[in-house]
Amino acid sequence: MKVTNILTAKGNTLYTVSSDTPLSQALQTMAEKDIGSLVVMDHGDLVGMLTFREVIQVIVRNGGAVGSVTVRSVMDDSPLTCTPDTEMDEVRRMMLGHHARYMPVMTQRTLMGVISFYDVAKAVVDSQDFENRMLKAYIRDWPADDSAPQPLASNQPAG
Repeated sequence: MKVTNILTAKGNTLYTVSSDTPLSQALQTMAEKDIGSLVVMDHGDLVGMLTFREVIQVIVRNGGAVGSVTVRSVMDDSPLTCTPDTEMDEVRRMMLGHHARYMPVMTQRTLMGVISFYDVAKAVVDSQDFENRMLKAYIRDWPADDSAPQPLASNQPAG
């Protein structure tokens, strides 16, 4: 399975923010849209990723307040990325190895979407469920084997 399969199932809704956006405004967008990340784009280029991880870190540093910082000062400026053709096993390894919950999907310099660890887990579970259903159907419909040994008939009278 490839990343493109997840993007197709997810749809094409994508939320971005520029690096000079106030963090409080970015948080408002995240809360309103019920999303855990924003892709940071400047002049059409991916420049970073803002997730709740970065937000929590800045709030702790600021004693519980967001403050007047911009997205640029808290974003991850070198997020992991993948392509639509990246195999799901590779994405899982990358996300687990870097503790990444969100990953922008790029085709050269074009942002195609964002996948989350949830999206990856759901795709794996859906694939396993499908495979299990197919295996159970195969076993249930197993053809009778005419060459199987038959019980021997007894020449002795019953009874």
